[in-house]
Amino acid sequence: MAEIVLAEPTNDIVSTSNGRTYISSDTRPFTRSLTYGREHVPEPFDSEKLPVTLVSEIQRFLRVANQIESEEPRVAYLCRFHAFEVAHNLDRNSNGRGVRQFKTALLQRLQQDEEVTIRKSKEKRHLHELRRVYREYRYYIIKHGGECTLENRDKLNKALAIAQVLDEVLNAFTTSAGSQALAETDSVNAKSDFFATYNILPLYQGGVHQAIMQLPEIKASVAAVRNVRGLPFVEELKRRAAYMDLFDWLQFCFGFQEGNVANQREHLILLLANTHIRQTHKQASMLKLGDVAVDGLLKKFFKNYKDWCKFLGRKSNIELPYLKQEAQQYKLLYIALYLLIWGEAANLRFMPECLCYIFHHMAYEMHNVLTGAVSMITGERVMPAYGGGAEAFLNHVVSPIYEVIREEAMKNRNGTTDHSTWRNYDDLNEFFWSPDCFQIGWPMRLDHDFFCVHPPKDCKKEKSWTSLRTSKDNKSKRTKDEEMGASTDETRKPKWLGKTNFVEIRSFWQIFRSFDRMWSFLILSLQALIIMASHDLESPLQIFDAKILEDVMSIFITSAVLKLIQAILDIAFTWKARCTMDSAQRIKNVVKVVLAMIWTIVLPIFYSRSRRKYTCYSTQNGSWLGEWCYSSYMVAVAFYLITNAVNMVLFLVPAVGKYIETSNTRMCTIFSLWTQPRLYVGRGMQESQVSLVKYTLFWVLLFLSKFSFSYTFEIKPLISPTRQIMRIGVKNYDWHELFPKVKNNAGAIAAIWSPIILVYFMDAQIWYSVYCSVFGGIYGILHHLGEIRTQGMLRSRFEALPSAFNACLIPKQIKDNKDGIKKWLFHQKFLKASGNEKNGDVKFILVWNQIISSFREEDLISNREMDLMKIPVSSELFSGQVRWPVFLLANKLSIALSIARDFVGEDHNLLKKIRKDNYMYLVVIECYESLKCTLDILVVGDLERRIIFGIMDEIEESIGRSSLVEDIRMSELPALHAKCTELVELLVEGNEDHYYKVVKAIQDIFEHVTNELLVNGSRTLDLLYTHQQLEGEATGFFSHLERELFASEHSIHFPLPDSGPLMDKIKRFHLLLTVKDKAMYTPSNLEARRRISFFATSLFMDMPKAPKVRNMLSFSILTPHYMEEVQFSRKELHSSKEAVSISFYMQKIYPDEWGNFLERIGSENLDVNDEINEEDLRDWASFRGQTLSRTVRGMMYCRKALKLQAFLDMAEDDDILQGYDSIDRANGTLSAQLDAIADMKFTHIVSCQMYGLQKSAGDPQAQDILDLMKRYPSLRVAYVEEKPMEDRSQKVYSSILVKAINGLDEEIYRIKLPGPPNIGEGKPENQNHAIIFTRGEALQAIDMNQDNYLEEALKMRNLLQEFLRVQGRRPPTIIGMREHVFTGSVSSLAWFMSYQETSFVTIGQRLLANPLRVRFHYGHPDLFDRIFHLTRGGISKASKTINLSEDVFAGFNTTLRRGYVTYHEYMQVGKGRDVGLNQISKFEAKVANGNSEQTLSRDIYRLGRRFDFFRMLSCYFTTVGFYFNSLISVIGVYVFLYGQLYLVLSGLQRALLLEARVKNIESLETALASQSFIQLGLLTGLPMVVEIGLERGFLTALKDFVLMQLQLASVFFTFSYGTKSHYYGRTILHGGAKYRPTGRKVVVFHANFTENYRLYSRSHFVKGFELLLLLIVYDLFRRSYQSSTAYVLITYAIWFMSFTWLFAPFFFNPSGFNWGKIVDDWKDWNKWIEQQGGIGIQQDKSWQSWWNDEQSHLLHSGLTSRLMELLLSLRFFLYQYGLVYHLDISGQNKNFIVYVLSWVVIVVIFLLVKVVNLGRQYLSTNYHLAFRLFKTFLFLGVVATIVALSIICDLSVRDLVVCCLAFLPTGWGLILVGQISEA
Repeated sequence: MAEIVLAEPTNDIVSTSNGRTYISSDTRPFTRSLTYGREHVPEPFDSEKLPVTLVSEIQRFLRVANQIESEEPRVAYLCRFHAFEVAHNLDRNSNGRGVRQFKTALLQRLQQDEEVTIRKSKEKRHLHELRRVYREYRYYIIKHGGECTLENRDKLNKALAIAQVLDEVLNAFTTSAGSQALAETDSVNAKSDFFATYNILPLYQGGVHQAIMQLPEIKASVAAVRNVRGLPFVEELKRRAAYMDLFDWLQFCFGFQEGNVANQREHLILLLANTHIRQTHKQASMLKLGDVAVDGLLKKFFKNYKDWCKFLGRKSNIELPYLKQEAQQYKLLYIALYLLIWGEAANLRFMPECLCYIFHHMAYEMHNVLTGAVSMITGERVMPAYGGGAEAFLNHVVSPIYEVIREEAMKNRNGTTDHSTWRNYDDLNEFFWSPDCFQIGWPMRLDHDFFCVHPPKDCKKEKSWTSLRTSKDNKSKRTKDEEMGASTDETRKPKWLGKTNFVEIRSFWQIFRSFDRMWSFLILSLQALIIMASHDLESPLQIFDAKILEDVMSIFITSAVLKLIQAILDIAFTWKARCTMDSAQRIKNVVKVVLAMIWTIVLPIFYSRSRRKYTCYSTQNGSWLGEWCYSSYMVAVAFYLITNAVNMVLFLVPAVGKYIETSNTRMCTIFSLWTQPRLYVGRGMQESQVSLVKYTLFWVLLFLSKFSFSYTFEIKPLISPTRQIMRIGVKNYDWHELFPKVKNNAGAIAAIWSPIILVYFMDAQIWYSVYCSVFGGIYGILHHLGEIRTQGMLRSRFEALPSAFNACLIPKQIKDNKDGIKKWLFHQKFLKASGNEKNGDVKFILVWNQIISSFREEDLISNREMDLMKIPVSSELFSGQVRWPVFLLANKLSIALSIARDFVGEDHNLLKKIRKDNYMYLVVIECYESLKCTLDILVVGDLERRIIFGIMDEIEESIGRSSLVEDIRMSELPALHAKCTELVELLVEGNEDHYYKVVKAIQDIFEHVTNELLVNGSRTLDLLYTHQQLEGEATGFFSHLERELFASEHSIHFPLPDSGPLMDKIKRFHLLLTVKDKAMYTPSNLEARRRISFFATSLFMDMPKAPKVRNMLSFSILTPHYMEEVQFSRKELHSSKEAVSISFYMQKIYPDEWGNFLERIGSENLDVNDEINEEDLRDWASFRGQTLSRTVRGMMYCRKALKLQAFLDMAEDDDILQGYDSIDRANGTLSAQLDAIADMKFTHIVSCQMYGLQKSAGDPQAQDILDLMKRYPSLRVAYVEEKPMEDRSQKVYSSILVKAINGLDEEIYRIKLPGPPNIGEGKPENQNHAIIFTRGEALQAIDMNQDNYLEEALKMRNLLQEFLRVQGRRPPTIIGMREHVFTGSVSSLAWFMSYQETSFVTIGQRLLANPLRVRFHYGHPDLFDRIFHLTRGGISKASKTINLSEDVFAGFNTTLRRGYVTYHEYMQVGKGRDVGLNQISKFEAKVANGNSEQTLSRDIYRLGRRFDFFRMLSCYFTTVGFYFNSLISVIGVYVFLYGQLYLVLSGLQRALLLEARVKNIESLETALASQSFIQLGLLTGLPMVVEIGLERGFLTALKDFVLMQLQLASVFFTFSYGTKSHYYGRTILHGGAKYRPTGRKVVVFHANFTENYRLYSRSHFVKGFELLLLLIVYDLFRRSYQSSTAYVLITYAIWFMSFTWLFAPFFFNPSGFNWGKIVDDWKDWNKWIEQQGGIGIQQDKSWQSWWNDEQSHLLHSGLTSRLMELLLSLRFFLYQYGLVYHLDISGQNKNFIVYVLSWVVIVVIFLLVKVVNLGRQYLSTNYHLAFRLFKTFLFLGVVATIVALSIICDLSVRDLVVCCLAFLPTGWGLILVGQISEA
């Protein structure tokens, strides 16, 4: 049979589908000849734009028809006919959207093709035609299935896709044709066996010859999964399918979906294979799956399940037989069952203990089926409760629980309802932490309270469950675990369970409640410091004086009060969870309140009674205690501290505490219950003793510094002034004093002390920044950070790179026992140096060249720079001779020639001077050898060769005799260098027309050498001359020789042979001769320099030894994508906004890369873009933006790196010499093996949430995503399909995985979902639906604004080995790594953000991981232990609003579940950040919102309560504490200013200062100016400076710091500070947290004032104006008695803050001060202000709409929050109260009536404004003149009133100004109060 030719796709429209096979059982309503005879035009029918209800069922048939139409038109017609038939049977009435139009179009096409295709058919019957074509494709697949070349693999994939569809069509036609056709066909029963769509493993019969299926570990794993021997129902299943495995059996028993079964089958096989290959050294055979691999997986998968069973006191249902062979089968069945449950659980995957509950019952059922359990009642086999039917598991198990989740989430109403009114994922999951969960029963009782979603009217009635025992058939044999549970009486109605264990309540008390030990410690310490300062201690030992000690010990009374507050808060905050709370916990809370109240009463009583009543004992002579005295109060305190002593013991011995918390013994349970609530998580989180000591020492040093500073500079200086203030009596106030009888000037003391106390509570954050800088910097130095940071450092250490590379990245090879003996005798490093050094150099060079090539592909370097940086690969490498890159040898030859030219002395001295620089010595040797080699190839004449090499022999003899200096004129070497350079340039050009120039150049060299260079001439020429003389014809011949030498036609071989290696050598020789100093700075691109420097530095860091690729851990990368840019479109590239397009902007900020790009594509004109291919330009620009294409390219470097490393593991010397790039052409088998290994180890899934909708809508982004899949064939895209049902009342949701085949997307797996997946936060839900398609033992979460690099991907093997390192007590479960922010060059703000982000992801996380042990998950590049997180809720949390910052909750969850999070800096990924102020502010607002929600969350509460004290401090100051301290800082500024306002307006400050000056009390003046400590916040930027200095040098750090200040970095960071504090505080009070899309745009455009006003009005403008008003009022009324210098010193930082908050949006706004922009912005703002709001009017169109939305948070606030807002609003009325008494018109009158009259003035002003508005409403239209006259008289009346008051009552202009300052805040306060009242 003739070889078939595979058809190419005829269209490139994006779409996908592969659904069920349809076999029509109805009579066909249409005949097969429907047409008239028309001329056939073989145009493709549109197979992509199909009705959404049909696309999954028919698209594959239409695609194949288009592909084969040119070769087989009749078969294409039959495929389309079958598609029409399927579509008609699916929707006979054409009810679906677009179905009628589609069927009409397809029918018309069938009519056109009918007659023409019959004429062209090769068989008489269409069935024979179809069978013939199908057999051709099938035979092609069988014949070429084992071929490995890349071209054949592509053809094979196309043939498989076509044959699969043809098989389906043939089956349909055969079935309709009847029994005769069935007898003839040979493919009806072969479909499922021979063809199947696959992801990584072709598990169908026809795929056994592919390379990945030939791997021994894959074969062993497949054999184990297909071992169904001994299982029940196997014979029945085999009648359905020829091949079956454990998954098919589980599907038959439990009703799982086919897509889920296929997906998890491949998943488990890959897990088994990857685990098995690492355990082979313990197994007898590679082809048999070892028990060690299975046991390892079983342990990891069911660790959480067994802990859950242990916690609930239940027996695990994993029961294994005693026979070893059966045991492995059972283990695989249990793992497969869990994977199938997990794979189909949808949103239930966020509830790991719910999955444990489901698995618990299904495992019990499976065990009963396996053991053949028989019902004692019916005598029949026990079968699963939900088994048998299609989609039974989804419909009966997943869907009921999913509906509960969905209904509860809908109550959230986009974050507007209180958290206590609905159950989130955590609440629902934590229900399964209680034994009550078993009352749900199995089958699940849907009338259980768990399934009730309507809140009860009251929750006073407790549950009264009674056990239920049934007499049904199989219930009698079940254990207690499997009983149906209990139920209430029949009349009981289900009730809403409410919150479980915790209630998220919006209150700042949550911070105290979560970190009560820290706040108690700080409060008690403050009290102790004040007491010590008040006693004027001269020595610390004086504290042990009995009186002072007892006063200090009064802090325990405060401690008792704080514990009482904590106990009351526990009850108040868990009140709404009381219905689900354990009774023991309720009793414990009540007892805690009672005990706290007792101690609160007892301790003050003992303290008051024991004053000066001591029992004293004398100590030994000389003792520092002297006389030891104690009182009854001290004894009471000792009893009070007993529980603390126990906690101290547990803290010092963490192993004991861990045992108590994790043990289930009754004593330990009772003990742990008293200390903490008994919960499933948060137990046993203690660190090792070493870690404990490290982070304890850190915090002890920090608090010693803090308390020393606070005592010396904050507290002690205020004690004496406080006493003075209390003594001074102030009788005359400047206003009406409301509390004149209050003595001791309490208001003044409060005004002075309040800011200091606030600073005391927040300055620990500043000290943390200082210690973070110190410890983080030292840690970085110890770990070699910044060792290679410049080009000079790189050149100096480049020779050490191969050995470092060999030690880190080349797997160790031990070939025989001798190596083992060497390993035992010698240190490992000696082995590396002696045995593997040469081979390691070769591998390093190969990898180095690949890295440099990737730089060139990314346009970071030019072609010349690539030549300068590459290392030549030749056979010389295997002999140890390395030719270093030219950029290392730059200018070395010139220096050597200069040394030689000026040298005077002996040979050995010259050689010694040159050998001082090894590179110089090497370049001299290489240049000589290159010249010799070049002449050897170039000179081919016999006589010329004898002469040339005779002269070289003479030179080499001189070198051997050490007489080179005597025999050669060294001064002539530079001239020889110039002539050789001229020759080599001609050789590089290779122009045939320059033949005689080459001859002349050689002759010049020859003449120069013989006449000028050689001192005594050439002996070779002399001998030749003598020989010619003896023959008698010397003169004539020699003259002829001199004239014709090198000039004959056959003496020179030019041009040189067109050989790649030869020309590379010539080019390198040319570079060695010509490169100057400039080449030393190669590469010139800063990004390339940074990447090379970091890669080189990382090789000297501590990283695990890399295993072979086959032995490494496998991993996946998951990238969520929503609507972000996939690739810049042509329109976006060239669209101009403000005369700046993306293309133009990119060219300006990356000018060198733009030039390299033009060089790469061969465009010479830098300014004309018309010559550039648009697709190339789109790629170039997209790879420099924050696009999905950039992320995918970077992540696919991992696969490229794995292939390269696998090549190094497997390749022979000849393969290496051929080059890695040519491996596809040179060795197809090896290439296929490399692809197979890479596929087995790496998968990249992009979860494109909107891809399905984009396809159906024809969005260009869908095509861009398809283009990515075509560019990277191993890329997979997961998306959710939303398809309406036939009646359109509901929609069907499916999770689909696709890949690119034949230029189109092909569906691999389809898994139906119980409903829409996005019921929580969007990103984690998007990750969750796609996580089932990931593979491997590790999972990397990468956001779509990230990047990766080839040189970093090479270290992935090492990083994955960290999972196998046991650090402390357990291996890591999350591995963090560095991030480099690549958007720093876009704008100054982007530069600031990049440095800020860099300091956090380096020095910050470095300290968090070690020594503090509180690093969580802060973003996307972290690597997760996939199986650990797969069984514990996933890699994020998704509850609406509370999990807004979804990533960090993965770290919280891991830590609470005894995971271990670490961080390593030898690997990095790229990361993009926002570049404009508005984008950055939105991001900061989102993060602040997320942190406020974290503050309310149960995760932070449990971490704060269950960590030990010092680890709790680490958790606080590195998470929510940073934001809360930012808020305290801002509040401190307000408290200080309002305190000063009170002192100034009341007259207290003047009175106190005057008294101080009279009595010369300097300390009092100092106290009134002591608020400058607020300005210490500048130290929080210290870590950034330290990290820059560490990695780039401290001089560079200083320069950058100064430059940043000149570019207003301080303005930006101060402005950002305001954003954090505003959104954090408001969200805690009122809620409103939401995701704020920033756009991640590249180009920074001008933002109009309207947009800035909307974004910053409440967060910055109002607050900045308030600060400005405070400062002005303070300045106006302090001038008479306070110097301006003191005022400036006190308030300069606040002036800076106020101006920053007011004007930063203008400073950082492009064209912000352009007059034209200002005018346009003013017009737009006025239009926005005047526009009326209403329904449908957006915020950016109307001020009213914006105002309503801005105040909407008050509508959903609780009563407490609104009261708090009301109290805060009252501060605006202080201005009016104080200022009206300072008016000239009021004189010295301090009567309250003055204040009342001021309100009368406000009322009058309000009435005047209201009258004018009413007049405008009623008079302006019909009585316009009267209205104008009315306004005139009104204006004149006001003026007359002012004039009269100025004459009669001394009203001054100053009074008018002061009234404005008084009434403006009052008006704003009235507006706020009105808004609160309205809400």
